[in-house]
Amino acid sequence: MNVQNLVNKKKKAFIGMTAPPGYVPGLGRGATGFTTRSDIGPAREATDISDERHKNFNKGKSGDRQEEEEEDLNESNYDEFNGYGGSLFGGGPYDKEDEEADVVYESIDKRMDDRRKVRREERLKEEIKRYRQEKPKIQQQFEDIKRELGTMSADDWTAIPEVTNMTRTKKNKNTRAERFTPVPDSLIERVAYQQGRSAYADSGIATAMPGTATSFGLQTPAPGELDLLQIGVAKNSMLGVKLDQASDSVAGQTVVDPKGYLTDLNSITPRNLGDVGDIKKARLLLQSVTNTNPKHAPGWIAAARLEEVTGKLQQARNIIVKACEVCPNNEDVWIEAARLQPPEMAKSIIAKAVRNLPQSVKIWDKATQLEEDTMAKRRVLRKALENIPNSVKLWKDAVELEEPSDARILLGRAVECCPTAVELWLALAKLETYDNARKVLNKARLKIPTDRKIWINAARLEEANSNKEMVHKIIERAVSSLKANMVEINRELWLKEAEECDQAESPITCQAIVRTVIAMGVEIEDRKHTWMEDAESFAANKAYVAARAVYANTLTVFPTKKSIWQRAAFFEKNHGTTEQYESLLQRAVTYCPKAEVLWLMRAKSKWLAGNVPEARSILNDAFGANPNSEEIWIAAITLESKNNEHERARKLLQKARETAGTARVWMKSARLEWCLGNLAGALQTIKYGLEKFPEFPKFYLMKGQIEIQMGHKDLARNTFDLGIKRSPNSIPLWISLATLEIDEGNITKARSILEKARVRNPVNDELWVNAIRLEVKAGNDNVAQALLARALQTCPKSGRLWSECIFMAPRPARKTKSVDGLKNCDNDAHIVLAVARLFWLERKMKKAQEWFIKAVKLDPDLGDTWATYYKFTASHGTEDELKKLVEKCSQADPHHGEYWCKTTKCIENWRQDGNVETMLKLCAKSLPELR
Repeated sequence: MNVQNLVNKKKKAFIGMTAPPGYVPGLGRGATGFTTRSDIGPAREATDISDERHKNFNKGKSGDRQEEEEEDLNESNYDEFNGYGGSLFGGGPYDKEDEEADVVYESIDKRMDDRRKVRREERLKEEIKRYRQEKPKIQQQFEDIKRELGTMSADDWTAIPEVTNMTRTKKNKNTRAERFTPVPDSLIERVAYQQGRSAYADSGIATAMPGTATSFGLQTPAPGELDLLQIGVAKNSMLGVKLDQASDSVAGQTVVDPKGYLTDLNSITPRNLGDVGDIKKARLLLQSVTNTNPKHAPGWIAAARLEEVTGKLQQARNIIVKACEVCPNNEDVWIEAARLQPPEMAKSIIAKAVRNLPQSVKIWDKATQLEEDTMAKRRVLRKALENIPNSVKLWKDAVELEEPSDARILLGRAVECCPTAVELWLALAKLETYDNARKVLNKARLKIPTDRKIWINAARLEEANSNKEMVHKIIERAVSSLKANMVEINRELWLKEAEECDQAESPITCQAIVRTVIAMGVEIEDRKHTWMEDAESFAANKAYVAARAVYANTLTVFPTKKSIWQRAAFFEKNHGTTEQYESLLQRAVTYCPKAEVLWLMRAKSKWLAGNVPEARSILNDAFGANPNSEEIWIAAITLESKNNEHERARKLLQKARETAGTARVWMKSARLEWCLGNLAGALQTIKYGLEKFPEFPKFYLMKGQIEIQMGHKDLARNTFDLGIKRSPNSIPLWISLATLEIDEGNITKARSILEKARVRNPVNDELWVNAIRLEVKAGNDNVAQALLARALQTCPKSGRLWSECIFMAPRPARKTKSVDGLKNCDNDAHIVLAVARLFWLERKMKKAQEWFIKAVKLDPDLGDTWATYYKFTASHGTEDELKKLVEKCSQADPHHGEYWCKTTKCIENWRQDGNVETMLKLCAKSLPELR
């Protein structure tokens, strides 16, 4: 029998077999009297949360089999009506049919949810709105009060009382805790010595008189706090300081008051040079300088000034007196000594200096300054001139003190003593008569043949005496004489002299100088550019005569250059008279008959002056020189229409259509009929124009606007669509079509149109601005912000977009946005205008005005800037400022701007076109309010 058989023999036969029916374990041995958990129910309530930390997992034999949940057949999960809770088929297999059924049910649920979504969202918005009305935020409750703050004046703001602390502290009923026991002085003193410091010793020295103050800025302790021990410790150091500062005698004696020397410290000059150690080092250094080199005058002066600054004035005087003894031949030492001494002592010091240095101009000048009486000054100066007869400064000072008659005699002697002093010769010539002045200037030219000022003053003398023919000859002789004497003719210096002559009201001399030296040192190919720069420089310095002389000389060299004539005409328009302007234009059209702009400028000048027949005559001459010129035809038509000569304008337009036949002429014809109320005639003219020019976008734009005015909006929509197909790059057509849809309430369609426009024209900021405003109007602020962010990425240098960004941001963030906008496009008038409006909104009027001025200077052709500035000035400026603004706007003649173009091109305002003040008022009214 082997081992396997033994194992099988011991093994029971029923092990591993199923139990027979009705078998109860333990029943045979009587083990049936105990109770299990299944007999009494679960240990938890049915509503308790299950403990997920002790989950039972039934794992199959394979690792890939999913976990199955056991069915809960507990009595707590049983209901008499529904039976056991849970899914009846949860334990069954999940096949494809079940999956398809779930997909169908989910799609049905999703569709039903989508149908109810709009209604549910609207109901939710209404509930939120009703809740906000019933229970508004604190910020919303005070919105009306905050809005009223904008109407408060500066006096109302300053009248607001300061906020005070109104809280009331509760009184502590336990008064026993507030009782303090005073600490003995001996204990406080002992602790202070143990810590190695003393309050009095560290902070300074206190006086013995309670309540008084020392020069160190300390106060005496009040009675009861007086520490006699500390005063005794500081006594020795204080006494030394007092004795050093109170010394006031050269002999060594002092004026110390033994009774009140401590309280007399207030009379000491405080030291403000910093550390005392630095002063001592400087004093030792300067003492070493004066000892090693006693003849070094700057060392003595520095030592004296050091003592003066530290408050030791007597010590400084002693030092400088010693310096005068050591350095008697140095004029700076004597002048410093006179400055440090009182006036009477200073005179005696200067008298000693004059005896030692009789040839020093500085000392004589100082002696003159010390005298207060005019006669005494004259005596000093005459004595000085006896010793130094060749001093120009002394002669000039002496002449200034004399009367004109005596001054002429004195100057006669001065030019004899100082024959090379140009100033003295010129001063003498001014005081002499015409004949004597000529003689004086001739003598001066002989004595000083290399100075240009004598020649220029001779020319000015001839001009002042109506001898104008000699002026140009003198300037030419001056240049040739200076060249003969080997003097370099500096062109810049001579032009500077011309500018000075212009400012001194010597126009003929100025013109002669410009005509003589303008071409010197300039290359032939650089003449036009250099001369234009000279003219602009003279005009910027308000030397208009010199600038006019430059233009005149340039036009003699380049008589057929249209650009030079145009610049000269603009100069005369801005700085000259009407006669000069028209005279220049008359000569311009003679030399440049093909220059249309010169003819138009001349005709407009006559028209603005009220001379309409003369303007017609000029335009007729222009037709003769330029028979097929579109600009001249349009100018003639405008002239007739503005003067209510409509029939003449129609005839001219008909002739222009036959002769020139351009798209612009056809457009002007249609606009004239439109302005006169003949809408059918205007449409007929546009129809003919479209047959000739089918891709001209303004035809479609005008036709659509006329159809809208007639009430045919469907036709206008078709017209705009056709125009967009023919001219997809015309931005006004896209915007007009979108505006039409917005007016009809088709926000979605307008949005689609603007998106298509941006696809065709992605970098056009005007389209982005209109799209952003559309979303704001529709109430989609988040979408508007997203569009703005995309727009700034596409057009980061657009001032319009940054302007929208500033005012779409919350008020606290607007300053940051304006700074970002200025960094990206600081030279854009739109962003500068936005900053000005921001300052205006914050009631910073001065800054707002500065930014408005900057905006109109950056882009004077932007009408919106002028209109906003006009509105600001009308509210916060004066009548004079308003008139100056209208004049500047008339000179600028703006043509662009969103609101400006809407105002000027409005059919109702066509008769006011050209009246700048009226257009400014109308455009200012159409501007949006500050927000």
